[in-house]
Amino acid sequence: MKIAVLSNEHSFSELSSLSETIEWKKINSFEDLIQYSDAGALFNLYDDAVENDYSSTSLPVFINCVNDTLSNKKHPNNVVRMNGWNGFIKRSSWELSGTLSTKHIEILEKLNTKFCLLPDEIGFIAPRIIAMIINEAFFAKEQQVSTEAEIDIAMKLGTNYPKGPFEWMNEIGIKNIYELLRQLSKEDKRYQPSALLEKEVLSS
Repeated sequence: MKIAVLSNEHSFSELSSLSETIEWKKINSFEDLIQYSDAGALFNLYDDAVENDYSSTSLPVFINCVNDTLSNKKHPNNVVRMNGWNGFIKRSSWELSGTLSTKHIEILEKLNTKFCLLPDEIGFIAPRIIAMIINEAFFAKEQQVSTEAEIDIAMKLGTNYPKGPFEWMNEIGIKNIYELLRQLSKEDKRYQPSALLEKEVLSS
């Protein structure tokens, strides 16, 4: 099977490492998909994947879309949302949202990837939790409770997390974290980004 992938090098490496039997094709634009008419699926792992128009393809499509929803963009049923943030693609189970066809499920089986099908809501589950942890870490730093390095060490030793909050942030991207918190805070003020987090995003 051949799968076309729109992504940066890091995300492509994470995804393609899941299966050596699939013929992975990294493409530079949605228009390049024409060259791969025999592709069995399309992955778009860019942060703005939700903005593309997928109505011209009948392929099963997986898009990296944490900070928006399918319903907001009115995508066709062949498009499924996934948490494609850095570090999450290589997990044994994916968070997905949308209408899974037999073709989508066939792709997941070939990747030996389990999945959890969730409602079409912003943030899924893991990104919400991690974004809140990172936000709390910024509050602690802002109040001069400790340094970034000390907070990371304390969280890893105290909770057995694989990474500290600032290590997560550096891998995922501070702008992704900020945008998720900003979107969620429109409905729930618990997600209001810390002033320091917002300052660092705006100055980056």
